[in-house]
Amino acid sequence: MMKEAVFINFTNHPSGHWEEKQREQAEHYGRIVDVPFPDVDAAADEEYIITLANTYVAKIMEYQPHAVLCQGEFCLAYQVISKLKALDVPVLAACSERCVREIGNKKEVVFDFVRFRRY
Repeated sequence: MMKEAVFINFTNHPSGHWEEKQREQAEHYGRIVDVPFPDVDAAADEEYIITLANTYVAKIMEYQPHAVLCQGEFCLAYQVISKLKALDVPVLAACSERCVREIGNKKEVVFDFVRFRRY
C-alpha cells in the first residue's frame, strides 16, 4: 500500500495562516502537516543542537515526506536540512518579496510569497 504524500511545514508559521498561493504550491507535494519549529535557547551548545536536530528529523521522517519546508533558528535549521538532504528528502525555503509601506512615522512590512526553492 502506498503511503499518503506529505509536505512538512517545519517552521514557526502555521500553514493555516499562509496565503493561498503558498498553500497551493505546498499541496503539489502532498497534504500539509505542521511540525512547529522549536524555540532554541541562544545559550544552547552544539551538542544540544545536534541532539535536537536528530529528534526532529526522526519525527519528520515518521511521515515519509515528499518535501520539507525548513526555516527557523539558523544552527538547528542547518543541522536538520543537512540530515534530511543526506536522506534524499527535498528540503525547501519559502521565497518572498518584502514590501514596505510607510504610514506616517510607522513602517508596515508585508511578505508576499513567490515560490519554494530547494536548499
